[in-house]
Order: sequence, then structure tokens, then C-alpha cells
Amino acid sequence: MDELLAKAMQGIDPAEPGAFLRIVMNLMALVPWGQMLVWQVVFVAVGALLGWWRGRLKAGIVASLVLGPLGWFVPFLPRRTPPPLPPVQTSAGQGLPPPLPGSKKR
Repeated sequence: MDELLAKAMQGIDPAEPGAFLRIVMNLMALVPWGQMLVWQVVFVAVGALLGWWRGRLKAGIVASLVLGPLGWFVPFLPRRTPPPLPPVQTSAGQGLPPPLPGSKKR
């Protein structure tokens, strides 16, 4: 931990007004951004492939983009379908709800 703090504080006076921003920038410089980007692209590509295979391409892409490799399970989850609508009977107004109060149809 001391080594990490030493790298973050390298060349920075803590009393400076912009010291916090410079410390954060030094810490961000230590992150391997290129490798993280490559792995994220791989995760999304595999998620898209699994989603395409299961017929849920958008779900596979979004889930793997947000959750990484854990999102690969989302295309295998059952789909949520809306409940079926009740049948509508049109013969002589039977089965239809009564008109709303104040409506012209009475």
C-alpha cells in the first residue's frame, strides 16, 4: 500500500489546490486501460454470439457490456412475456365494460 501511495503522490505537494486531481490522475495512469478494453470487447463479442445463438442478441450484448462474463447467462434465462389479453366479444356489446361516466355513448 505504501508503494501505491508513493506512486500516487510522486511529485505532488498535498497543500497544492489541485493536488487531489493530480493524485487521481496518477492513480488512473497505473490502470492497464488497453488490456481492460480488449477484455471488454471479448466479453461483448462472446455475449453477442451467445445471444444470437439463443435468439436474444440485444439481451446478450447489453448484459455482457454491463456485467462482463456474468452477462453470458442472461440469454439463457427464460423470456418474460406479457400476460395474454382477455378475449373481446363484440356481439351486441356483451363482454364490454360499461361506458365511463360523462361519456357520449349510453
